[in-house]
Amino acid sequence: MRHIMVMNPKGGCGKSTIATNIAAYFADTGKKVSLADYDPQGSSLDWLELRPDDRPKITGLDAYYEGLRRLPRTSDIVVMDAPARSHGPELTNLVRHAGTIVIPVMPSPIDMTAVSRFVDEIKHVGKVERHQVKIALVANRVKENTMIFEELDEFLEKQRVPYVAVLREAQNYIRAYTRGLGIFELPEYLAWPDWETWDPLIEWLESRRSRPRNYDYY
Repeated sequence: MRHIMVMNPKGGCGKSTIATNIAAYFADTGKKVSLADYDPQGSSLDWLELRPDDRPKITGLDAYYEGLRRLPRTSDIVVMDAPARSHGPELTNLVRHAGTIVIPVMPSPIDMTAVSRFVDEIKHVGKVERHQVKIALVANRVKENTMIFEELDEFLEKQRVPYVAVLREAQNYIRAYTRGLGIFELPEYLAWPDWETWDPLIEWLESRRSRPRNYDYY
């Protein structure tokens, strides 16, 4: 069973959007997927309630109240939507459940500062120090050819963490969310530009580079 967590200490950076889209992608490939929502806002579970019956099933878990106690043992992939403002013991406890962590970063000075501190903190979590977790950064909600994106791109390149994808700001994410769909489940004529931006992230998630050698999951 593989555990993928989407986390960032700052709210509003698109964690739920990325978590739901990762869950939908793997479900569409035939994997048995569970989506664990640790955020008290419950945005990922709200999305799941909108999911059509004819789409591949995803099991929802209210992890904010129950953790992973109800996680089906038959799950192939567990995607976890982490809460904002996770630090100290709470962060350490969350990382215990992860084998792969995706950190979305918005193009703003506030977000870059927050992520810089967060990356420094998470690197000192025991499981990360023991190389039992793989981490990647993703630029999120980006408008290309803007000065702030250039600053974000340069900032992420300097981090000592893989920087794997740039996801553009697009109305397709709202269209998908309000229908309980992933971006890959929208019509090709509508969503192909966003599919292309997701390709590097999907390639990383499916590669050995995103998988720790020791599957020490709890």
